[in-house]
Amino acid sequence: MARAAGAPDPGDWQAVLEDARGETVYFNAWAGEARINDFIAWVGRRVKEDYGVTLVHVKIDDAAAVVSRVLAEKTAGKTDGGSVDLIWINGENFAAMKRQDLLMTPGWADRLPNFSNVDVEGKPTVVTDFTVPTDGLEAPWGMAQLVFYYDSARLAEPPRSPAELLEWAKKNPGRFTYPQPPDFTGSTFLKQALIGLVDDPAVLQKPVEDADFDKVAAPLFAFLDDLHPVMWRSGRAFPQNASALRQLIADGETDIAFSFTQSEASSAIARGELPESVRSFVFTDGTIGNTHFVAIPFNANAKAGALVVANFLMSPEAQAEKQKPEVWGDFTVLDVAGLDAGDRTLFEDIDLGVATLSPADLGTALPEPHPSWMVRLEEAWTERYGAQ
Repeated sequence: MARAAGAPDPGDWQAVLEDARGETVYFNAWAGEARINDFIAWVGRRVKEDYGVTLVHVKIDDAAAVVSRVLAEKTAGKTDGGSVDLIWINGENFAAMKRQDLLMTPGWADRLPNFSNVDVEGKPTVVTDFTVPTDGLEAPWGMAQLVFYYDSARLAEPPRSPAELLEWAKKNPGRFTYPQPPDFTGSTFLKQALIGLVDDPAVLQKPVEDADFDKVAAPLFAFLDDLHPVMWRSGRAFPQNASALRQLIADGETDIAFSFTQSEASSAIARGELPESVRSFVFTDGTIGNTHFVAIPFNANAKAGALVVANFLMSPEAQAEKQKPEVWGDFTVLDVAGLDAGDRTLFEDIDLGVATLSPADLGTALPEPHPSWMVRLEEAWTERYGAQ
């Protein structure tokens, strides 16, 4: 039976817990990595045990399709009993849902019990998603930063800028590639290269409509025009996602890969998927970083259950489990230093792995461009290269 459309009040947490018991939460989340799917399954077991909430992982490959589904439900007048209770989201898709009033209101994320442990001061992207204020409409559950990795047994010193990467690729044809946009990792590579090539990166913090897109993006497409012919398969084919990109370096077909998970290389080494000689690196001028979130659609059927799951995802237990390289390797949104001694130990006991960069080596993450840039870059890339 569909629940009423009204949003539960996180300020009355006991009432939320009571309403959530017995609910089934349909969590629409990317399913491109087995280890992430396994972690979500673990979350499902934990929320079932502790709160009586059944979590169903609706495995998706593109959050934009879920946004379209929620929009279709709104257009059809389906204001409650929606098919999506919780969605893993950020960036352009959050901006679209916020703009089209597809999110549960009022703001709820910063009123969840476990949000008090989130490091808002030290990690400002937990409340700003690709320059767009979250206004409590989505809950942070992981920190990401673009990290490159390479096999040190085959490559002595990796390139540390777009210009160096192009120079290296020309000397080592066929040994580099990137996932095909609009895959998120592939699109992030476009943004990373653009930040390193544009005259003034500050222009990317404003909506793309406020700039001359063709002029700003020209250095990027000139770079790609030079890079593609010397890439894997001469740039005529691309891996479909980060997993496929990792498999290429594991198979010895390429020498450099990258991920939005800081412990990606260590996690893969721990699982026996990459050789122990693999190491991580970032560009000299830094790499893009952001926070990823979960959001609740305006017409979710199990709103209370979704709040319980979102709150659990921010718990020290779940955040520490997720940060273990052998589980996922996704860095925490919490202020670990501010936790009590027992919860701090959960993080202090984690071995991040031989190929994981320290916070000092990762450096300060570069801000994401406004989400409108990602949309235009993907469109322009598809028009220019997608028909090959």
